[in-house]
Amino acid sequence: MALSPVSSGSTVDAVLDQLQAQVSGGTWPVGRRIPAELDLAAQLGVSRPAVREAIRALSHVGVLEVRRGDGTYVRSSADPRPLLRRVSRASARDVFEVQLAYDVQAARLAARRRTDADLARLEELLRARDEATEPDAFGAADARFHLGVAEASRNPVLIEAMRFFIDRLHESMRAIRLDHEVPEAGPARHRAVLDAIAAGDPEAAASAAAAVVEPTLAVLESLLGDAGAPEEDA
Repeated sequence: MALSPVSSGSTVDAVLDQLQAQVSGGTWPVGRRIPAELDLAAQLGVSRPAVREAIRALSHVGVLEVRRGDGTYVRSSADPRPLLRRVSRASARDVFEVQLAYDVQAARLAARRRTDADLARLEELLRARDEATEPDAFGAADARFHLGVAEASRNPVLIEAMRFFIDRLHESMRAIRLDHEVPEAGPARHRAVLDAIAAGDPEAAASAAAAVVEPTLAVLESLLGDAGAPEEDA
């Protein structure tokens, strides 16, 4: 099955579908190195960033494996598209419920394992978050700070989970900045997370991380009420 140029529209999704089709159809079996980004972009008629984003999504769910300096290899023939679509359609409440779990553990581990280099980077990320004003830039800066905390945890599974999730967090924070009905934790609460990590206090870091997410989640819960709650068995 040959790759073909994708039509205009949701480019990344279209690229992802074609890459997955090569894997599921057996054109690229498990263990095979796939063509380079530049070649894929040329065959599909899209930009390299679109190809890179699709490869990143498939890497995060275990279909592809990027080996630095070597290339990208097929790791699994499973089709993750139902999972990816479910994540893309998740509500803001869903996103913040997951973020609460990730952030609390990430902050706890970061307080135990962070290095001086981690602290310096987190300072830069927090400064960028505080200075961002435009909604999209703010959402991206907020997501990078939370990912930076996860990276300081030194837990590879948690880091990859956050990287997989980070685009949805970016989108949710952008929406919240545009919607004044839902509050977002300001600089002081994020500073408390970083201060606790710097102090090497895991429980204080975990509490501070929870205090960042819980107020926003509480408002989302009150706005949604019982909407979307699973039905009880009869």
